[in-house]
Amino acid sequence: MGCAPSVHISSEAPGAYLGSKEEEDAQDSWALLQGAGLPSDPYLPPGKIPTSDVQFGPMRFHPDQLQVLLAFSKDDNQCKAFRQACDQAGFKCTLTKEVQAVLTCFLSTHHDIVILDHRHPRQLDARALCRAIRSSQVSENTVIVGVVRRQDGELPVMPLLTTGFTRRYVEDPSPLACYTELLQLQFGEVRSQLKLRACNSIFTALEKSQDAVEITGEDHLVQYVNPAFVTTVGCDSNELVGKELAKLPVGEKKSELFQTINSCITEGKGWQGVYCAKNGDNTQQNVKVIPVNGQGGKIRHYVSIIRLSNGNSKAGLQADSHMDSQVGKLRDRRKSSLGGRSVGSRASEVAGQRRYSSLARIHSVTMEAPITKVINIISAAQENSSVPVSEALDRALEILRTTELYSPQFGAKDEDPHANDLLGGLIVNGLRRLSGNEYALSAKNLPRASSSMTASLPLHDVPKHIAEALENEDSWEFDIFELEAATQKRALSYLAIKIFTRFGICEFLKCPEPTLRLWLQMIESTYHSSNPYHNASHAADVLQATCYFLCQERVKRALDSVDQVAALISATVHDLDHPGRTNPFLCNSGSDLAILYNDFAVLESHHASLAFQLTLRDDKSNIFKNMERSDFRTLRQIIIDMVLATEMTKHFVHLNKFVNSVVKPLAELEEREETDAVRADISRMLRTPENRTMIKRMMIKCADVSNPCRPLEQCIQWASRISEEYFSQTDEEKRRNLPVVMPAFDRNTCSIPKAQMSFINYFIIDMFEAWDNFVDLPLLMHHLDNNFRYWEDLDHMDVRGCRPPPD
Repeated sequence: MGCAPSVHISSEAPGAYLGSKEEEDAQDSWALLQGAGLPSDPYLPPGKIPTSDVQFGPMRFHPDQLQVLLAFSKDDNQCKAFRQACDQAGFKCTLTKEVQAVLTCFLSTHHDIVILDHRHPRQLDARALCRAIRSSQVSENTVIVGVVRRQDGELPVMPLLTTGFTRRYVEDPSPLACYTELLQLQFGEVRSQLKLRACNSIFTALEKSQDAVEITGEDHLVQYVNPAFVTTVGCDSNELVGKELAKLPVGEKKSELFQTINSCITEGKGWQGVYCAKNGDNTQQNVKVIPVNGQGGKIRHYVSIIRLSNGNSKAGLQADSHMDSQVGKLRDRRKSSLGGRSVGSRASEVAGQRRYSSLARIHSVTMEAPITKVINIISAAQENSSVPVSEALDRALEILRTTELYSPQFGAKDEDPHANDLLGGLIVNGLRRLSGNEYALSAKNLPRASSSMTASLPLHDVPKHIAEALENEDSWEFDIFELEAATQKRALSYLAIKIFTRFGICEFLKCPEPTLRLWLQMIESTYHSSNPYHNASHAADVLQATCYFLCQERVKRALDSVDQVAALISATVHDLDHPGRTNPFLCNSGSDLAILYNDFAVLESHHASLAFQLTLRDDKSNIFKNMERSDFRTLRQIIIDMVLATEMTKHFVHLNKFVNSVVKPLAELEEREETDAVRADISRMLRTPENRTMIKRMMIKCADVSNPCRPLEQCIQWASRISEEYFSQTDEEKRRNLPVVMPAFDRNTCSIPKAQMSFINYFIIDMFEAWDNFVDLPLLMHHLDNNFRYWEDLDHMDVRGCRPPPD
């Protein structure tokens, strides 16, 4: 480092670096130190004085061995005294006599204490050295002492302090004085600097916290805000720090919140509660105002903590902040888990961690429906309730989390057959969806599908190129477009026969294979091949995704054979006879379907109804003809429910129920210590009829809109197809002078990357985050991250199409 030979380091006994004459002086000094009654430990050798941990509020840390740098022009008695004192105190001492070596040595070691000889300015310019050390960024927590002559001890100390010195030491070659000076530095300035260093870690935690934190002084002026607070308020930190809390330039949706906080600070008290805006903003903010006492018990600061609610609290503060916040969330969600390693290895390493860290992540997802607020209030009341009350509230929560809150569930009344007849004739109609207890009774005696998942596929007559395209149909990387090209747009019938055979559908339905083939051909031919997106290839893609989900361990534990069969059939028929137009278009144009279904879930009702009409009208293709009537009714109700779940107006309702009734309770159970009782509770929770219904709804919804989670090339092709279908609808709306349902999808002005980013932000992220927490699908989330970045990059390049321009 350029310091030798003028640099000497001491950390052991004094004789380690002294000559014979100096050794004698050192021994006299040790005798002087011991004779002066300095503290010593008989069980420790010289230079090993014990140190204790430093307590800084609730934080405790162990200080390292102190590093001392001595810069003297010559090794006189004053210098020797400091060296001997360092050894006695157990500090590591470095001595340099050359001016050029001082800064180099400091930058290489970052000493805690620097002692500069200021007695001979011509030989060693201590002030210049002090300025040089202070000019480096690493000297912020360094204590610099200037040794001055005795006759200079009466001079003003301010010039030294302004130069950068921490304190002044009037020369005294007594080892006792030097030892005392070092101990005072250790327990005074050095320890204070150690605590200041610890503050850096605390501020780092605040800066990275997702909760909005603001610190106000006793004068009610803002002293600190973290980035989350800046994002919440929508102002730059320079506009906030130094201002009165009551005068912060916040928007209307935050003014009531900060008035509440300011009133608590003005009255000198703390407050904790849930803030609900009264100006139409339905979001909640969990707020804490904490007074911090200083010396004498006087309040010196107030800390305000605002917990963000799933990014929704930012809505309305900045016109374009919602998408930015969602983009940030998408980036931050996986950045610690997605790296250069393969997805498979990453999944195997962090699967347990992700599963057991899901509770905090899921509880940060707030679905602000009224029933959610009620559930949250009851859950909070449980914390301070007695055991009987807590158990009663558990039962209340279980009831509130059911699917149909206002559908009565009637038990069997064998003792009163007339009551059974009245219930069956007046209340249980043929079109009503089954309630929980009816589902359980109807499904009790259903046959189970074959347990073998490797049933041979009778595709001996399939051309080789189609058979190759059908390989790995159980992989998420399966390419439906390759199969579409190989089969000349007949991907659905080929893929379905393989998947249905694998799941034993024919055995379950007691249906001959030729009947199943005829049924699949009929269903496939009813899809409109002219549609760019809603065609048989899309149905095949949804079927493949549903098959993939059904193979996941968590789903297999939750669902029965009847659920699996219903899910695969639902995926096959879920867009049957889709006209390539949306529900609002059909309603605006007064189509026969809209009139038939009263403008309610028009397409979804048509898909489900037509599927059964086509199936039941001809025995040759009726896959249900050999089923018992009660079994068929159960299967039919599940299929109808799943197809209707794909209707997007109920998207957030289904997601809300799934998160609050399945994912959050499941995460709470998994956070407990794993015992037989907990495993039984998990199995029981997964197997309730209501939860199974919500799992199936979420499964087909995710399969239906899984395009953003597919590999990039597939994602791009699906985006191009759906955009073309929407462009065609807009063209027809303009041509027929109908209301334009989606003005953004004008082929002359539309930005497909922006449209995809908006779709991912508003519909995909939260839903697949919840589904991933339930099933654990790192590969899908990996593709979602990559695809979003792809659309974001195109948008930054002002590209409106699906692909970047040629190089």
